[in-house]
Amino acid sequence: MRNMNDILRQAQVMQQKLAKLQQEAAGRSYEASSGGGMVKATVSGKQELVGLTIDPGALEGGDVEMLQDLVVAAVNEAGRIARETLEREMNAISGGIKIPGML
Repeated sequence: MRNMNDILRQAQVMQQKLAKLQQEAAGRSYEASSGGGMVKATVSGKQELVGLTIDPGALEGGDVEMLQDLVVAAVNEAGRIARETLEREMNAISGGIKIPGML
């Protein structure tokens, strides 16, 4: 029974570390750009879009579809960076164990 108690204690410690990591990650931001920096998107650790910057030069050509594509690309890339960073940090804590509901 002693081993079971040790396992439960270790699981609780890991759970606390993961919860702390999620809380810290929520306060971080991740940025990505597209179109050579014409569009920049900033995403929070919660993977919410918190900022979008469009260089006025991106509007000069009048190509709305291109601008839309650049916005989508920058937002998706920033979200990917945020997600991969959190996954990497969680794997370091959990030893690679996938925990349902953590991402």
